[in-house]
Amino acid sequence: MKAYKDMSRDELLTLKAALEEEYKEEAAKGLKLNMARGKPGASQLALAMPMLDVVNSTSDMKTFLGNDTRNYGDLDGIGEARKLMADMMGVEKDNVVVCGNSSLNIMYDTVSRSMNFGVNGSTPWCKLDQVKFLCPVPGYDRHFKITEVFGIEMIPIPMDDHGPDMDLVENYVNNDPAVKGIWCVPKYSNPTGISYSDEVVLRFANLHPAAEDFRIYWDNAYCIHHLYEDQQDEILNILTECEKAGNPDMVYIFASTSKISFPGSGISAIASSLNNIDFVLKQMTVQTIGHDKINQLRHVRFFKDIDGLKAHMKKHGELLRPKFEAVLNTLDQELSGLEIGSWIKPRGGYFISFNAMPGCAKAIVAKCKDLGVVLTGAGATYPYGKDPEDSNIRIAPSFPTPEEMEMASKIFVLCVKLVSIDKLLEQ
Repeated sequence: MKAYKDMSRDELLTLKAALEEEYKEEAAKGLKLNMARGKPGASQLALAMPMLDVVNSTSDMKTFLGNDTRNYGDLDGIGEARKLMADMMGVEKDNVVVCGNSSLNIMYDTVSRSMNFGVNGSTPWCKLDQVKFLCPVPGYDRHFKITEVFGIEMIPIPMDDHGPDMDLVENYVNNDPAVKGIWCVPKYSNPTGISYSDEVVLRFANLHPAAEDFRIYWDNAYCIHHLYEDQQDEILNILTECEKAGNPDMVYIFASTSKISFPGSGISAIASSLNNIDFVLKQMTVQTIGHDKINQLRHVRFFKDIDGLKAHMKKHGELLRPKFEAVLNTLDQELSGLEIGSWIKPRGGYFISFNAMPGCAKAIVAKCKDLGVVLTGAGATYPYGKDPEDSNIRIAPSFPTPEEMEMASKIFVLCVKLVSIDKLLEQ
């Protein structure tokens, strides 16, 4: 295919006229497809429905240790749920606290705790003149919203195929005591789908923070969310590497079963050093008597162990794979060689990241919406919702059916082509 930038003005105008006819045809269909968020589809949710039958009014409600899950107790979660989440996160059970259904809630609480009470005895952030967070971009919009709501200054850090720009990370963390944290989605990143290389993880573990209360917020949301059985990314264990490097307290790890069991009623966990966990539990003792232990019991009895989790996620992969491939095949077939966009083929996670020509993302998203295809707002993958290039678009293929994804992908590439032509004609 001839690159659009190499076409004459007349060629572009002729192509635009043909594409506008396609656009009218699509508009007449009146489609309504939502790809705005990474929600599991109905077929995925159905996989966990038998979980609702493993605990009922006739069940033994006691844990392995004999604790009654109907009553108070087990602030840090029931032992078998801590073991299940520990195995999923690749850490020891003693390093884990199991909470409610949302790991995002734990992240919010962890930042809030630091604002109000400091980090393990340090000065509360609310009493400091300046607090900064590093934000790998494109990244997870809900991470950025947490730091934004607390008035924390966010500093974008570019990502490449290996992870964040570690030269920049080291420069900020090692030299600026106002830098208190960094958001990370290390495996099948949201939205790029890349996984951090061993070198990147090791450089994280070997940081020398200027601030004693600096922490890595390691959101391992997609740790077992593979799309392919024979192509699975693996990353180094950050907690182990931090311990080796003499920085045992430097990382908080977060995970949940939100995209494994039920997004609205899964279980979540934070893992960290024993020192950090002790500080967290001291605050939690005031905050709550404990989270939903019956739900924790339900998860353990349904999944049983890490092998049960992995077997369940294999079924998820089989359902998700056709949806991702519907998007990727359309991008390959329709846009390869045109030089109006780039994308990464992920091996797991929930998103496909598309980079349009600079100055085109908002217009593409708006045009798609006019045809009934709703995407995540352009700019959402950057702090403050401001993509300086107006280029990145996050595609979430999980919720629609594979057939709907094929239709949505065709509309997406049509809009990419039209907006790109307009941009080139302007130039």
